[in-house]
Amino acid sequence: MTPFGNFLRSASLDELPELWNVFKGEMSLVGPRPLLMEYLPLYSTEQARRHEVRPGITGWAQVNGRNALSWEEKFRLDVWYVDHQSFWLDLKILLRTVKKVFVREGISAAGEATMPRFAGSNSRDAK
Repeated sequence: MTPFGNFLRSASLDELPELWNVFKGEMSLVGPRPLLMEYLPLYSTEQARRHEVRPGITGWAQVNGRNALSWEEKFRLDVWYVDHQSFWLDLKILLRTVKKVFVREGISAAGEATMPRFAGSNSRDAK
């Protein structure tokens, strides 16, 4: 990644184009982050529950570790959000997102620009 790309990523400015998707109604400000379509067949039944809500620019997994989390933990937090979604939780997530952007923590996994590729769940039907 170029130094300019690193700056955009560390300042979370690379997320700004997604606001267009929010205005079009395809995304929400808060919800599980959208992932690559090629990951869909790799989700366990429980992990696939993350699609029960509209994807968001920020979410519960982002304010609880971002890309420093394992895929399994990220999916667990996404499903927790699906089960506990509320206006107050969304407000809490938005406020914590502002803090995370300024502190710039959890932007990338160790040794990665962002996250390593998702190879699938250890247990495809784990709950």
